[in-house]
Amino acid sequence: MKKIQRRSALASLGMFSFGISSADFLVKEKTIRINDSHSIKKQTLKTDILVVGGGTAGVVAAIQAGRAGKKTILLENNSQLGGTTTTGGVAYPGIFFAWGQQVISGIGWELVQEAVALNDDTLPNFSIPHGKNHPRHQVRLNGPLYSLIIEEKCIEAGVHIRFYETPTKITFKNNSWTVETIGKGISTEIICNQLIDCTGNAYVTSLAGFELKRGEEVQPGSLMFELGGYDFDKLDLNLLRTRYQEEIKKGNLDNTEFRNNIVGLLKSQGDNISHVLGADSTTSELHTLANLKGRASLLRTLRFLRTLPGLEKTKLLDMQPETAVRETYRIAGHYEVTHEDYVTGKHFDDAVSYSYYPIDLHDEKGIIPKHLNEGIVPTVPLRALVPKNSRNLIVAGRCISSDRLANSALRVQASSMGMGQAAAAAAVLAHTHKTTPLEVPFQELRQLIEAHGGIVPPLA
Repeated sequence: MKKIQRRSALASLGMFSFGISSADFLVKEKTIRINDSHSIKKQTLKTDILVVGGGTAGVVAAIQAGRAGKKTILLENNSQLGGTTTTGGVAYPGIFFAWGQQVISGIGWELVQEAVALNDDTLPNFSIPHGKNHPRHQVRLNGPLYSLIIEEKCIEAGVHIRFYETPTKITFKNNSWTVETIGKGISTEIICNQLIDCTGNAYVTSLAGFELKRGEEVQPGSLMFELGGYDFDKLDLNLLRTRYQEEIKKGNLDNTEFRNNIVGLLKSQGDNISHVLGADSTTSELHTLANLKGRASLLRTLRFLRTLPGLEKTKLLDMQPETAVRETYRIAGHYEVTHEDYVTGKHFDDAVSYSYYPIDLHDEKGIIPKHLNEGIVPTVPLRALVPKNSRNLIVAGRCISSDRLANSALRVQASSMGMGQAAAAAAVLAHTHKTTPLEVPFQELRQLIEAHGGIVPPLA
C-alpha cells in the first residue's frame, strides 16, 4: 500500500492541490500561443484511476484508491472539496448508526471523527434512539475545517487534485478511458484505466454515452444561510404570520420558498429551511439559475423581515456560495434499487455497503420524512453502481441506479461515503485484475473495503 509521510505530503500541497502536473502523471505537454499576454497549456496525463467530482462520495473514493496504491487523479470543477457538506453548507452528515449499531464506517467516518475532534465538538449519543427526529443522529461539523481535513487526506494518499476543470468529451478505447477536460488556461487529456463518476448528476456517465433516468420533477434545492440580530422569544409571532400571508397574497413573497413557515425560518435562524424549486446543477446555466433564485428569495425575505417589530436589525450573518441540489439524473444500472427494496431492507447478494435514512422526498409543500420500521437497514448492491453496458466505469453518490423514492434516502452523505469507498475498492481491484468492476472477485472486494475500515453487509 502506498504511504506518503505527512511532512512530504504537505510540502507538496501547492503542486497537487492546484492542479500542477507531476512527473508521475504527465505524459506530454505543449503551449499554444494566443497572444503576448495569455496562452492555453495543453497536456496529457495518465493515471490508473480517475475520480470525477470531489464531493461527499468522490473524496472518499479518491482516498480509498490512493491508499490502495493506485495512481489517482481527482477532478473537481469548484474551488474546494466536500460538495454538499462544504460548498453546499449541509455540514451535518448522517446517518452512520442504525438501531444502536454502526452500519457505515471506514474512510468517511474517519474524516468526520477527525473534524469533530479538531473542533472540540461532541458526537451524538447514538445509543439513544432518534425516534422521528433523525437529525439527532446527524453529526454537526465545522464545514471550512472539514474542507481542510479532506484536502489534506487526499494529498497524504497521493491523490492528484485538479480544481476548476470539467470534462468535455469521454471515449473508451483499448480498455482505457480518455477524458478531455477544460479549465482555466488549460486543456487536458486524461487517460485512465478505471473511471469513477461522483458528479452527483451522472455527468460522466452521460458524456460516455450511457443511459440516464430522471423524473418529470426534481426536489427543490436549498440555499444555506444564517440570520441574526433579533430575539426570537420577544417576537409577535401572530403578527409575523399575518404580515407574511399578506405579502404572499400581494405577490411580493412566495410561500414555497421557506416551506410556508416564516416562524420556522426565524426559529432556526435560517439553516436548512430554504426551498429553491426546480434547482438543477446539471449545466452551468441551470446551476446559475438555481443560485440566482435562491439568493433573490433570501434578499426579498430579509427586506420584509426588517419591516417588522423586533426584526428591524435582522442581519445576514453567513451564506453559502451556491444552492445545494438534491436531485437530478440517475444512471440506468444493472439493477435499480426500488422504494420497496429500501423500506424492506432487502439484502442483496452483492451488497457492498449499507444505507440508513428515512425516505426524504422534498416538494413545494415541504417535507415529512417517512422513517424506516424498527430493525430495517437497507443495503446497496454493486450492480446499482455500474451503468448498463459499460466497462471500467462505476458511480457513487446520489446518481446510483434507483427509483425516485429510494434515491431520496440513498442520496444522503453517510450513504454516499459508503458507496464512494465501495466503488473505489471495486475500481482498484478491476485495475489490479485487468477487468471491470462487476467482474472483480467479490470476496477480495469485501476484504479490501474492510481492510480500510468499511462495513460490508454479511453475505446473503
